[in-house]
Amino acid sequence: MARNVTKAELLAFTANRSQSSREQLFKSNASSSGTSTFLSHSSKDQELLGGAMEVLHNHGARVYIDEIDPEMPPYTSAETAALLKQRISQTRRFVLLTTENSKDSRWVPWELGIADGDKGLVNIALFPASDSTRDDNWTSWEYLGLYHRIVWGKLSGYENELWMVLDAKANTAVTLRKWLSGY
Repeated sequence: MARNVTKAELLAFTANRSQSSREQLFKSNASSSGTSTFLSHSSKDQELLGGAMEVLHNHGARVYIDEIDPEMPPYTSAETAALLKQRISQTRRFVLLTTENSKDSRWVPWELGIADGDKGLVNIALFPASDSTRDDNWTSWEYLGLYHRIVWGKLSGYENELWMVLDAKANTAVTLRKWLSGY
């Protein structure tokens, strides 16, 4: 049975890391060159980024987030939008850290739309984080139900639970590592 990650679990992934170790995780992904995965998120979910990055990084992704891009303009402008489009295009995968804050963001739906047009459904996954493992209210937000989800659970052919990318409509999944590498 697959389940969503909780916000508390995401926070716990980096809670045992020292501050310098957390900063190193972000710095190691600061350059846009060589990034494989664009991580979209609401600015209100900043505290969850470390945990999401940790999961993706541990499965082979080099993660891009706009806050640490040294080329990102200090103020939102047309240049910001152009650079985000370029960064989305430069990455192989697009992951949207999805919380209740996602629907209130001005940039999240725009970035998802750009990624959808550029990458297609197979290269996009939602990473839902909620207060409980079974909270799937976000799937009713218009178009979000179209996309695969990053979940934790038992996958046929594997002895232990693991991170996977689930296609809920087809009831199929692949390991997160395989999905990130382009299986």
